Amino acid sequence: MKNLTHTLIASVCAGLMATSAFAMTGEEHKTAKDRISADYKAAKQKCDALNGNAKDVCMKEAKGAEDVAKAELESQYKPSERNTRKLAEARADAEYNVAKEKCDDQQGNAKDVCVKDAKAAHVKAKENAKVAAAQAKPAATAAGQGAAVAEARKDASAEKNEANYKAARERCDAMSGDAKSKCVDDAKRVHNQN
Repeated sequence: MKNLTHTLIASVCAGLMATSAFAMTGEEHKTAKDRISADYKAAKQKCDALNGNAKDVCMKEAKGAEDVAKAELESQYKPSERNTRKLAEARADAEYNVAKEKCDDQQGNAKDVCVKDAKAAHVKAKENAKVAAAQAKPAATAAGQGAAVAEARKDASAEKNEANYKAARERCDAMSGDAKSKCVDDAKRVHNQN
């Protein structure tokens, strides 16, 4: 029993030393922030050679990459559930902003559908991040955590279904008459909307 206690204490100490060996110092953090800033400026300069929506898309990609890099850095510098969630949200927001900007190349209903599809993908990514956070969050009991995860999944499913329904309904707007009515009814059925 005494050897087990000593082994356990030694393991914990080794783990703490290993963790502190990989911890980022304040100076390393500042250097990494400066590098992210420099990378963003370089990416923006590359966008200057483009015109029109291609330039706008490039700028959104550059800004998204900067935001994700900053969130990754904070997640490494100060690991926490909050920073992990912020990283997932930064990725979702960056992808959404680029996808939405790409929709500007289209017109009419095709553009509207593109925007709704981008929004549906954004909602899905954010809701998946919420479920992952619920799974990672410790609870007093396994049953309590299971209930929290189940609730997060239920909420996520409802949000995703609503966003997907809006995108499907937008596709129906290109139709008319009975075809449009059937399309809307099918979209409601498929995405559990009343």
